Amino acid sequence: MEPGATREVEPEHLELGVKGMTCASCVARVERVLKKQPGVREANVNLGTEKASIAFSPELVSRERLVRAISDAGYEPVLLEPGVDREEQARRAAERELRADFLLAAVLAVPLLAVAMLPMVVPPLMTAMHALGSHQSFGYLQLALATPVQLWAARRFHRAAWAELRHASPGMNLLVSLGSSAAYLYSLVALIAPGVFPDGTAHLYFEASAVIVTLILLGKLLEGRAKGRTSDAIKKLFSLKPKTARVIVDGESKELPVEAVIPGDTLQVRPGERVPVDGVVTEGTSWVDESMLSGESLPVEKAAGAEVVGGSINTRGTFVFRASRVGADMVLSRIIALVERAQGSKPPIQRVADRIAAVFVPVVLVIATSTFGLWLWLGPSPALGQAFVASVSVLLIACPCAMGLATPTAIMVGTGRAAELGVLIREGAALEGLARVDTVLFDKTGTLTKGHPELTDCELIAGPERELLSWVASVEHASEHPLAQALVEAAREKGIELLPVEGFVAEAGHGVEGRVDGHRIQVGAERYLRALDIDLNRAEGIGPRLARQGKTVIYAAVDGELAAVFGVADALKPGSREAVAELTRLGLEVAMLTGDDRVTAEAIAEQAGITRVIANVLPADKSGEVERLQQRSRRVAFVGDGINDAPALAQADVGIAIGTGTDIAIEAGDLILMSGELRSVVDALLLARRTLRTIQMNFFWAYAYNVALIPLAAGALKPALGVGLDPMLAAGAMSLSSVLVVTNSLRLRRFARAASASP
Repeated sequence: MEPGATREVEPEHLELGVKGMTCASCVARVERVLKKQPGVREANVNLGTEKASIAFSPELVSRERLVRAISDAGYEPVLLEPGVDREEQARRAAERELRADFLLAAVLAVPLLAVAMLPMVVPPLMTAMHALGSHQSFGYLQLALATPVQLWAARRFHRAAWAELRHASPGMNLLVSLGSSAAYLYSLVALIAPGVFPDGTAHLYFEASAVIVTLILLGKLLEGRAKGRTSDAIKKLFSLKPKTARVIVDGESKELPVEAVIPGDTLQVRPGERVPVDGVVTEGTSWVDESMLSGESLPVEKAAGAEVVGGSINTRGTFVFRASRVGADMVLSRIIALVERAQGSKPPIQRVADRIAAVFVPVVLVIATSTFGLWLWLGPSPALGQAFVASVSVLLIACPCAMGLATPTAIMVGTGRAAELGVLIREGAALEGLARVDTVLFDKTGTLTKGHPELTDCELIAGPERELLSWVASVEHASEHPLAQALVEAAREKGIELLPVEGFVAEAGHGVEGRVDGHRIQVGAERYLRALDIDLNRAEGIGPRLARQGKTVIYAAVDGELAAVFGVADALKPGSREAVAELTRLGLEVAMLTGDDRVTAEAIAEQAGITRVIANVLPADKSGEVERLQQRSRRVAFVGDGINDAPALAQADVGIAIGTGTDIAIEAGDLILMSGELRSVVDALLLARRTLRTIQMNFFWAYAYNVALIPLAAGALKPALGVGLDPMLAAGAMSLSSVLVVTNSLRLRRFARAASASP
């Protein structure tokens, strides 16, 4: 370092949970407050994970001050500690509190609505009520029912409204607070001092204030239930890391914590155990299941010199390997980091409601204030009463009850219908994201294909098929090779009996030999049979043709003569081709992303009707391929089933996980296809588009009456025509828009499957 140079101090990083955020404006507000603190270099807030990631200089600002800044902004900071799931505890506590507030509001609002409205609909009931008590006594009963709703159940809106006012960023919480409070306070004054108001205007609107709060709480409760958890994928990935390792020290195997392993250590892995860290095999042979990382269904043979990856499962045999990468350098650790980065960087979908509210709320407040001022200045005596009636009417007619229900009701019905169709939707926002995608990427193994090898071709050269398959399967039954099991399963499916085998011999990586029913049976790769001097000319052209189709070719000889050629492959799932064709018809670009070699990948793609193939993609690079498409302004849905797909599922605008795949892929996905049936992708896409249109229609109904009637509520026509809108009618119009929104959302229950649905 040069003399006089200042050494830049590395910033500390802090992650805090942030509860109480409801929209993108909340995110912007928290980020703005944090960035104003001295020493804060960067602050990123994620609505989906409800976390704030802060980089700060500890010599300029303390953690306590950052926590207090979030609290002062009107939100609840949650300290996150490793090993303690306080975030989950806080989330559940907030959900319980919201449910309790809603139940309290609903229990009080229902009888309040009955007392206030039923006598107007049923005149005999009004007579009966007059016999029981005076009009004023029932007014005090309404006050008693409405007060807990307004002062307790609605407290979250009042707190948030105060924070919005303090930070000069009015939002929907302010409108809810003002609308419900205005109706409550107006009714309170009308009950206690009715003479303040003009004749005939001292009405009670306690039920309006309670219903406003109840409906908005219901909307938030529905929205909260639709919101998914994003941390479970990370937890499942961490669970794949073995906690202990068998380290060979002075010739003896000792079980040590995996954290104690360092590069260069020699470790032993027994059958059924997970490989603890990355390394290179030095002794022994085995078959290792790497599907959780590579996505490939076949276990991979490992011998001296082969690389093994931490988290994979040793299926057979025992081997010794030398550790090469441990801790954060492991492949699994890097995949975890990719998922965390993708989930943290995924921006929350900007809700239409927030964009409208950014303009609508300030405009309504200006109109309500102007209405009060103009009536107070120009209105006839008593001007104060007229001004109050008109301004309260404006707030009530504009109160966003229906808008609070517009998104969550449509999402709740849409997700419910999706579940009936076998599609589980983790986040309501995923529906909007899926409705807007223009590109669908499919993983190959386990997604487009069945995920396990099976016999696809049996080209007979000599002998009957059943007898020949019985001999071959009997010999292969003694083999450990995964392809051998495909032949065995094929025989069992055909009801073919397996026979005893004598003199079984296996040559690793080449083939097997044995005597069955007095015949010498030899089964294996082309090089194996050629090494045995078996003439393969009679099968000329068959092997290359099967290989071009991406299939593994197996030759079988009986008593030294070629008898059959088998093709084994991971076959295409039923319905995959139809799903791809339908997605293409709907105008989406469809591509396949796989770690397979190009020949195999293109063979499967051709069968599926996919023209674009991205092959030879390493697990850690899959999310990068998705990101490259996103940088070209493509909105990407990724469909996959393996742990290696988790980063891509998280990076994509919408991750669609196959429910028959790994738990990690399911947790990382936004949508889960429970049956693994790819035609469900088409169902989900069409339903998402229908749901988005429903939400847009809901916003129209949420605002149409309100916006059209605001001038009437403000009294614009009263001087000329004597026509106005008192708070009772304003509350009625507000309620009507809510009913229309819910009814419109319920139409999604009639959504039909892709076969009969339209885009």
